[in-house]
Amino acid sequence: MEGIVFSVPKGDTMKSKKSTYNRSFWIIAVLVSISGISCSDNTEIKPANPQTDIAALANIKEPVYRDFAEIKRSGVLRMITSYGSGTYFLHRGIQAGFEYELIRDFCKENDLALEVIIIGEGENPYDLLNSGAGDLIAASYTITKEREEVVDFTRPYNMADQLIVLSEGLGLEPESITELSGIPISVRRNSSYYVKLSQLQEEGFDIQINLVADDMDTEALLFQVANGVYGATVADNNFYEASNKYMDGLVKGPVIAENDTIAWAVRENAPDLKNNLNKYLYKHFRFDERGIPKRSAFLNVLRKKYYQGSTPVEDYFSPAVETRKFGGISPYDSLLQVVANEFDLDWVMLTSIAAQESKFNPNSESWAGAVGIMQVLPRFSEIPIESLFDPEINIREGARILKEQMDHYSYMDSISQWQFTLATYNAGPGHVADARRLAMDHNDDPNDWESVSKALLKLMQRKYYQHARYGFCRGIETVRYVSEITNRTNTYEAILALSQNGSDGFPGVLGIKTIN
Repeated sequence: MEGIVFSVPKGDTMKSKKSTYNRSFWIIAVLVSISGISCSDNTEIKPANPQTDIAALANIKEPVYRDFAEIKRSGVLRMITSYGSGTYFLHRGIQAGFEYELIRDFCKENDLALEVIIIGEGENPYDLLNSGAGDLIAASYTITKEREEVVDFTRPYNMADQLIVLSEGLGLEPESITELSGIPISVRRNSSYYVKLSQLQEEGFDIQINLVADDMDTEALLFQVANGVYGATVADNNFYEASNKYMDGLVKGPVIAENDTIAWAVRENAPDLKNNLNKYLYKHFRFDERGIPKRSAFLNVLRKKYYQGSTPVEDYFSPAVETRKFGGISPYDSLLQVVANEFDLDWVMLTSIAAQESKFNPNSESWAGAVGIMQVLPRFSEIPIESLFDPEINIREGARILKEQMDHYSYMDSISQWQFTLATYNAGPGHVADARRLAMDHNDDPNDWESVSKALLKLMQRKYYQHARYGFCRGIETVRYVSEITNRTNTYEAILALSQNGSDGFPGVLGIKTIN
């Protein structure tokens, strides 16, 4: 899809944005059908048999042991999710999404860094969980008996109705399940929708199930239905309502399941993690004595933001506009790539640092006096402070400082180089030197980041910092800074890899497939 650009004139209404978006997706849908990816005429309509599919949900049946204590010791919670408007996505380089913001708040309360694990093409989320690659699956999963065979679930944090969504091109507006006869309904075999449709078949309803690839999620199917590639699918009502704001061509059909409970999936042998997640969720979602759900103000804000409409979601559903403006992860990708190349730095890492430091705001100023996109401290630069608000100058100056530190640690491997460079960029060379000396005092390796990170935490205690040359250091901030930038870089790279592997698939901020 490179080189195909669609613009939305300034001042257009939401309806015109929907129309522009659907014109752009019509071309995507044509390319999909030409390339033979998930076409309606080469997917086989099959009868369902969910009992034979339970074992197929996961290949790894015995989960590794990593409960809340181990997660706390590591300092990082790893969230497995898909790339989509309701789960996790990038908005102008900044991480967003209903699931992401909710779990980030949990991490903040529990003093944890959050790492996002994007489900890759062909990867199994349950295997990622049980192998220990991640700690929980957060992808708007409905609790089903089949899924409970391979994972455990937290208490619910949302509820949804399953409804049939049809293509406007069919010219039908069925109001009951009995009116669906002869309409192939396209769903994934590994979805809760497939299970419900199978139950309806068993109850005697004339339901035709059209199985599609397991990596085509609800959002992608709605795109396809809106443009006539498929006749019908199933969606949660919140996904349908959010998508329908930005897409023409969808017709709401009958509800086939009411009040499905949505929860996070965890390993069966992680009861403490489940308990801590449940305590958190109880503050935000519970049922009153009449069974009516009660939500916290925070949860209602997230629901309104991601399901009722906001700028990030609007931009997500307008990939042509986003690509025209930015063309990748952030508003400054091209500049960051050029500067990174000049200084022989990793441009994705440089982008992650910019996101951490200023969220790409060139006018940002910190309480400590750091300014601009890379939050350069004027006392460490010969450039006049007013010039440091220029994005190109600021990024170059930040890259220069980072390069000096990378050269200082050139005797280390590349991972350690970046860890120590990031720590120095955040805390300053004096505090890092103090931490390395303290590590040696405890017979630890001063070139090992894990050892030095422990020493940085000790520099928050009087008995250690009173003997340090540069005194007190808020080491927890530096340790978290290194962890969050490293994790974000890994996530950016995963998203870029997906966009390259599946760029002719389905829209999104980067034009990649979503797979929840």
